[in-house]
Formats: sequence, structure tokens, C-alpha cells
Amino acid sequence: MQFEVSTLAVVRSTRGIAIDDHWDQESCEIVLEDAVPSEALLGLKDFSHLEVIAVAHAATVPDTVTWARRPRGRAQWPRVGIFAQRNKDRPNSLLLSTVEILDVRERSVLVRGLDLIDGTPIVDMKPVFRWTGPRSELRVAQWSDELGENYF
Repeated sequence: MQFEVSTLAVVRSTRGIAIDDHWDQESCEIVLEDAVPSEALLGLKDFSHLEVIAVAHAATVPDTVTWARRPRGRAQWPRVGIFAQRNKDRPNSLLLSTVEILDVRERSVLVRGLDLIDGTPIVDMKPVFRWTGPRSELRVAQWSDELGENYF
């Protein structure tokens, strides 16, 4: 099955290259495309967090998908499948990030914790509801906690 998505907004950030860590140090704004009306942001000020779905426009697109690898190429971490990772080089180049909303402006949203570079196309955004998070205790692989120590 093939599908198409449209760019609804774009990331404006001080970070132009994808460095793995310290994303909270960046200024980041999600700016609506001209074709998207301002009313699309109505009511968003009532929320603290936003899920952002984006296209990894600057990621490496290999001829074949790497279905399993060691995260960040580190030998001390296990080889795991692509669906057990959150890296940018993905089969469909889609990215998901949950961010804190700092301000909602007329045509943009100022956020913290967006791990996307300047110019990244945004294809959807959704507010985080209390009931959309994990409904049971969160379990993660030990290596993923190590990976995230300096991520934000």
C-alpha cells in the first residue's frame, strides 16, 4: 500500500544537524505552512504536551532497510530490531516526538524537547491526553536508559 502525506508545518530550530544529545538546549518552534489556517491551533493552549509526527527529510535513506543493528553502533549494547529503536533511519522515514508546549502563537507553537532539526517537515500533531500515555507500568531495555542519559 502506498500513501501520501502533506507537510502541515515546519520546524524552526537553532540545530541544523542531527546530533544525538542535548535537545533541550535548542530553541524550537513549529510553524504552520501557509495552506494551514491559524484555527488549526485553536484550543492547543489548554494542553501541556504535544505529539509531533515528522518526516526525517535529512536522514540517510539506504538502498535496503537495516532491520536490526546495535543502537548508535555501540558494541556494548545488543543488536535489536528497527521496531525496538527510535533512530532516524527508518523504513518509512517517519519520526515521533513528545514535547512540552511552552507557548502557542497565532501561527506557531514554541516547544521544548523536540528532537528534530531545522527545516524538518511536520505531517501531524496531536495533544497528549492523560489517557493516551501508558496505562500500565513502563518497562524498557537497560541500554535504552543509558542511551537517554544525555538526550534531553
